[in-house]
Amino acid sequence: MIKMIDPTIKPPEKECQDRDCPYHGNLSVRGQVLEGRVVSDKMDKTVVVERGYAEGVPKYERYERRSSRILAHNPPCINAQEGDVVKIGECKSLSKQKAFVVIEKKEGE
Repeated sequence: MIKMIDPTIKPPEKECQDRDCPYHGNLSVRGQVLEGRVVSDKMDKTVVVERGYAEGVPKYERYERRSSRILAHNPPCINAQEGDVVKIGECKSLSKQKAFVVIEKKEGE
C-alpha cells in the first residue's frame, strides 16, 4: 500500500497489475502534489494534465493567468479520462518527460 503525503486521498476500488501504480505496484510518490484537469488521454497509460495558476507581474502590480501542461502516468485502476479533475503526485522519472503519476480522480467535478 502507498504511503501518501496527504491522508485525505482515498485509494481506488479496482485492482491492477501495473508495476508503476502507486497503490498496487512499487512506485513511491514524493515531492509535489498538484491538481489539474485532464486535457488529453490519447496515449497509452499517459494523460496530459493542465493546471492554471496566477503569476505576479511586479512592473504592473497585477497578476496574469498562466497554465502548464504536465504528462502523468495513468494507472489502469484509476483510468482518468479527458475532462476529469485529478490529483497528480511527483515520482521518479518514468520516461523523458513523465515524472508524475495520477493518484486520485476527484468525484463530481
